[in-house]
Amino acid sequence: MKEVQEFLKSCGVYYLATIEDDKPRVRPFGTAEIFENHLYIQTGKKKDVYKQIEKNNKVEICAFNNGKWLRVSGKLIPDDRIEAKKDMLDKNPDLRGMYNELDDNTIVLYFEDATATFSSFTEEPKIIKF
Repeated sequence: MKEVQEFLKSCGVYYLATIEDDKPRVRPFGTAEIFENHLYIQTGKKKDVYKQIEKNNKVEICAFNNGKWLRVSGKLIPDDRIEAKKDMLDKNPDLRGMYNELDDNTIVLYFEDATATFSSFTEEPKIIKF
């Protein structure tokens, strides 16, 4: 899981895919933190992305860096605990202008039943489950 997090951080931006009705939706994300042995991301409860995850929590991330790419698929589970949100915001202080662990909007989500696949054109795929 640490290898997945480090790759996502090295990219700076990765793309999260959700489903809205029968349409895929993809948008850029940047948070990827490990807390209590889970890989977490962060968003706002008021955003469409969170509403889509509430309806269907199966998502996929795609990231690319230095000729390698990573796909992470799994379920995102909301964690509304202040401790989890504070950990995310402390590790990403630039988000504090928009989010606060005590507000009604901030939400962090962790991956469950995740499969990460590292790929390139020159190496065999590497699969990590967490």
